[in-house]
Amino acid sequence: MTQDIETIGIADLFGPPSPARDRTDARIMAAASGIGFMAVRDFPGDAWLTPDNRGRLLRIFALPDTEKQKLLRWNFDRTRKNVYRGWFPLQPKAVSYKEGIDMGPDIADTAGISGSDDPLCEPTPLPTEDALPGWRAAAADYYRAMETVGNALMRSIARGLGLPETIFDPYFEHGISTLRLIRYPLRDANAGVDISGPDFSVIHKGETRAIIGREHADSGFVTLLAQDGVEGLQAKNLAGEWIDVPPANGTLAVNFGQLLERWTGGGVRATRHRVIAPKTIRFSIPFFYEPRVDAEIAPLPMSSAEAFEPFLYGDYLWESATNFVEMSGIKHLRQPRRAKVS
Repeated sequence: MTQDIETIGIADLFGPPSPARDRTDARIMAAASGIGFMAVRDFPGDAWLTPDNRGRLLRIFALPDTEKQKLLRWNFDRTRKNVYRGWFPLQPKAVSYKEGIDMGPDIADTAGISGSDDPLCEPTPLPTEDALPGWRAAAADYYRAMETVGNALMRSIARGLGLPETIFDPYFEHGISTLRLIRYPLRDANAGVDISGPDFSVIHKGETRAIIGREHADSGFVTLLAQDGVEGLQAKNLAGEWIDVPPANGTLAVNFGQLLERWTGGGVRATRHRVIAPKTIRFSIPFFYEPRVDAEIAPLPMSSAEAFEPFLYGDYLWESATNFVEMSGIKHLRQPRRAKVS
């Protein structure tokens, strides 16, 4: 039997302890420990998940190229100082055929911008108010809404694992969560890229479909994905089958990362997923809920947790994130700030 991805209403996570919240926790834990994917609805900020409101964020893709170029990262424009945040353009020969922007917490909290020299804490290059009126305020509001959902889900996971519900909270104070906006255009068949191979195409429902987002598992904790109503996202279920993640309005697709899987001793599962080409341009809005850069990750007080040497989240993130094509060529720009061995 093919395991489907469950849609869970999570309104009770934002209220006091109750039997209804316990039931919601149990459903979340079943999804997190099982297929490792779910969709959620009914939460503060879910009004963002309509076509019109998503469109307020996606207006950035309508900017002229001259404005987008001002937002580029260093690896695409060596005159820029930002290396981790900012715009990444289309890579015509890459499997992952997309453009977009990675934004950090400064978009929502300019007063809290870190003075750190760590590139993971650098400010985000953003379009001016004149270029895109009202866009910054919308992006800030969306970022804060996703932080609220991320916190509620981490507390639910903690309860589901039998841990104090606030055990994860200190790690995420002053976190460096990333809001990413992505556009997947239709690939030009005349671009000179052979997309017939297994890295670039797949048979889906009897049709050959291009892969536009390479198969991977997210590296971190929790990813909250707003889709645009266009199909294409797939997850690998426990039987190793690829199943479609429904792109319903009013919902977030939620998946868990490899670090949370390791931290919870496998209690939470990081699921591999990919994006196959739909028949139209596809937009995607993932939010990666992440701890602060100097958070020390050490084994949790759980009998199922495996021992490992503590490490800093920032070191782990940099090592994993810089393997993606849009981050190519920057790995050498940050040295590990390893956790002190006591």
